[in-house]
Amino acid sequence: MALDDTTYAKSIATKTKLASRALKQLTTLQKNAVLQKMEVLLLTNESEIIQKNQIDLQNGKEKNLSSSMMDRLLLDSKRIKAMAKSIEEIRNLPDPVGEVVRGTILPNGLELLTKRVPIGVVMTIFESRPNVIVDIASLSFKSGNACILRGGSEAFHSNLILSSLFHKAIEESNLPGITKDVVSFVENTNREAMVPFFQMDDLIDVIVPRGGEALIRFVSENSKIPVIKHDKGVTNLYLSNKANSDIVLPILINSKVQRPGVCNALENLFIHKDYPNIKQLLQDLESAGIQVLGDASITKLLPTAKQASEEDFYTEFLDTRLSIKLVDSVTDAMENIQKFSSGHTECIVSEDVSEIQTFQQGLDSAAIFVNCSTRFHDGGEYGLGAEVGISTGKLHVRGPMGLIHLTTTTTYVTGKGQVRG
Repeated sequence: MALDDTTYAKSIATKTKLASRALKQLTTLQKNAVLQKMEVLLLTNESEIIQKNQIDLQNGKEKNLSSSMMDRLLLDSKRIKAMAKSIEEIRNLPDPVGEVVRGTILPNGLELLTKRVPIGVVMTIFESRPNVIVDIASLSFKSGNACILRGGSEAFHSNLILSSLFHKAIEESNLPGITKDVVSFVENTNREAMVPFFQMDDLIDVIVPRGGEALIRFVSENSKIPVIKHDKGVTNLYLSNKANSDIVLPILINSKVQRPGVCNALENLFIHKDYPNIKQLLQDLESAGIQVLGDASITKLLPTAKQASEEDFYTEFLDTRLSIKLVDSVTDAMENIQKFSSGHTECIVSEDVSEIQTFQQGLDSAAIFVNCSTRFHDGGEYGLGAEVGISTGKLHVRGPMGLIHLTTTTTYVTGKGQVRG
């Protein structure tokens, strides 16, 4: 571990920790004013953002990044407006800081008041998607947390301008004691340079990695700080023979093709062997641009399909490949899902109430969907404004990590001289 990396990390973490103390004192109106200023800066600097993003896109082409990675990297007018809209939604959400979650008077007369408070300093490590800078900075600021943001080298120029705009919004607001260090951007994109941050549990309160499986493992294995993992999305869907055929194809195509390079895109499809006209369904999926990988029964029905290995069903492709297998029952489908799932998103398409209940009660994942696209597993779609990530763990938060999940609690106890016997 190079000394300069340690010094660099210590400097950023220390400044961010100090900045977080003043941030806790801001009112909701003051925080919202900064967010509103950031909305305006995004829209008025659209051309410059796109120009910087083009540098990253050009570098991505030269590095032969996949089409799905390039899609995640892209910032155009529509996506910049969507980022501004996301900030507006966060701004309009209730401020969780100060919310009373429990108030009681004990038999001995002690008054207990438990309120939501900021976590403190949140470090997020992410890959490819530069909109993450805006989402997490906005969520952290609104919830009274300082944040340390470290993006991938592939989005460096996009991340730099977006973080700079947030700094400008903070500085132009002239809030007492608030500096740009409440949103710290790590410019060093060397993976090993992250390790010193992971040892600073006295300065950083939680780390949220969101990206590929290798990144998640790297952070989890090296961190002394609690990690909320945004793990891979091996998303599964069971298509019952009791499904409404009118909704099947739209759900499957939207789940897989709308944005194949995201964690809530469909990766595995398990079809009941008695579903009507499976061959036509497979052909329709292929016509929609899906690359079918299947077991022997699938390749027999669709000769252009490629043979799927068992490893394929464990894989988050993040592209147009889809692993498909025929199953005998909902129980068979659930056994496959339990085997291959990453605990992110599961879905059933069926009109049978008993079958749906069996599916819901028998699986254990962050989200279980019924008769709709898996693409709805998203903080924005859940009404959270945006998300820090989608947690596949079970502690603190599970599923989209939104504004309220960036808080913890403090209990304020008031007495009149009571002592414990």
